[in-house]
Amino acid sequence: MNGTGKVMAAVRDELAGQFFERAEVIRALMTALLAGQHSLLLGPPGAAKSDLARALTGRITGGTYWEILLGAYTDPKQIFGPIDVAAMMRGEYTQVFARRATEADIAFIDEIFKCGQGALNSMLAWLNERLYHPENGGPPISCPLLAAVTASNELPQAGHESAAFFDRLMVRLEVTYIEDPANTRALFRSGAVRAAPPAGTTVALDDLRRAIEDEVPGVDVPDGILDAMVKLRTALRQRGLLCSDRRWRQSVRLVQSAAYLDGRGQADDTDLDILRHVLWDSTGDRRAVWDEVLTLVNPDAKKALDLEEDILAIQATLESMAGQSDQKLNDWASKEANPKLARAARELEAMQKAAVAAGRSTDAIDAVMARVRAVYAQVFTEALKMPAFAVQNLKI
Repeated sequence: MNGTGKVMAAVRDELAGQFFERAEVIRALMTALLAGQHSLLLGPPGAAKSDLARALTGRITGGTYWEILLGAYTDPKQIFGPIDVAAMMRGEYTQVFARRATEADIAFIDEIFKCGQGALNSMLAWLNERLYHPENGGPPISCPLLAAVTASNELPQAGHESAAFFDRLMVRLEVTYIEDPANTRALFRSGAVRAAPPAGTTVALDDLRRAIEDEVPGVDVPDGILDAMVKLRTALRQRGLLCSDRRWRQSVRLVQSAAYLDGRGQADDTDLDILRHVLWDSTGDRRAVWDEVLTLVNPDAKKALDLEEDILAIQATLESMAGQSDQKLNDWASKEANPKLARAARELEAMQKAAVAAGRSTDAIDAVMARVRAVYAQVFTEALKMPAFAVQNLKI
């Protein structure tokens, strides 16, 4: 692994240790950044989307960072620069670009779908071509933007004016509230103590730009990987799931980026896993996309995804039993929930071993295993009334 790749891998691991239940999201964000692509964090208010975006962008030194919270009345000039009043008094119509998106190397845009059509349209060329068309109609300005992280509480409605903008956000990641009671307890503990933000590994902007422009594109993509992507495109089209040619073409760079982040000079099947976060347009389509990607890339992970449905059913049953007697909760946990969860954990462990032996990625399996552990801990604390500290070191 080259120097910048090692640094980025270290940043990934440090952030995964800092943010509970966010390892997969952080990995995907890093992959998007190294590909020079934009990403979307989608989730409810208070799920630490902004904190996560700032923690990542804050690890980049030597560049210009720009951040904005959009609203219904955001004016394009708030994004790219206000009118130069002094120049206007001289009869010149120019803008002040300092400390605006026009000069940003890295950007964070919060509530991305809350602004009006004018502001969204003004950002399309900036995101896609890294160009800004000035208010005075002069020649387009080349912008240094490497990548933007965006966040939203909800997706735009079908046919909404922001649909074209949504297509520019290559990596789409759902961020939910923390589920594991032990992690929730640790989160509460962090709020009860005063501590300075942990110092961490940083990457110089020039090194990051070199990686994006030279090193990641230098990762070899074998013909077999391209053939697999064509096969995946066909499978998705047969299910009525269509993506633009631009999105498919840009996906190749994400596959290269995933390999680069893992320290490899050639992409392999495991790197196609990033496409789970790229090829869906609505949350209703997400499961179908995941099915097709994992069927192609990792049959073990596909089985894990099927198991997750059973785990989610247990979680839903637990929530529906709120208010019932302790005895009923205890009986259900002992006779139904725990045996099912234990069986799921055993199956997932076998899948992990098989994937490792075959040299396949265990990321998706690990994510489902984490879900099993979280639901197990919920059953222990909510049905069996065990204190949260008792499940902090729960092993499954």
